[in-house]
Amino acid sequence: MKKSARARRMARHHGRHKMVATLNLTSLMDIFTILLIFLLVNNNNAAKLPEDQDIQLPESTAQELPNDVLIIQVSATNVIIDGRKIADTQAVKVQEERTVDALVEELKFRASRALAVNPEDEREVMIQADRDVPYAVIKKLMRSCMETPYTKVAFAVLKVAEEESE
Repeated sequence: MKKSARARRMARHHGRHKMVATLNLTSLMDIFTILLIFLLVNNNNAAKLPEDQDIQLPESTAQELPNDVLIIQVSATNVIIDGRKIADTQAVKVQEERTVDALVEELKFRASRALAVNPEDEREVMIQADRDVPYAVIKKLMRSCMETPYTKVAFAVLKVAEEESE
């Protein structure tokens, strides 16, 4: 029996949907390679400081990016190293001593662990202090750092745009 033109067209149409679709993986691999290269090039972890909601950094026109160093976070309430509370900011402010003993002990401990790597390396510490922390507290922290192998002290600040500073 002979099929009509409409029946042949419908059979052809239904036959197309029974075929298995193929996927060209070469194009997908090219896209993922380009995406991977883009993400690797634009990754800038060295310039990112740990964020703490209690700390508002002062502003500056500094041009240098921060290095990956030991960070001392100073909020209005606590002095913290790597998420571990070292001292209370108010206690540091009212103490008579010129150094913070807990900070000196912690930095000496960290330096002793790092001595196995290279004892001659200059050790650097970055103080990330809230803009409202009194200078007397920061001065005691800096003096404490000077009594340990961490003699190079830097401060974390927010970069101000050139147009705003003029």
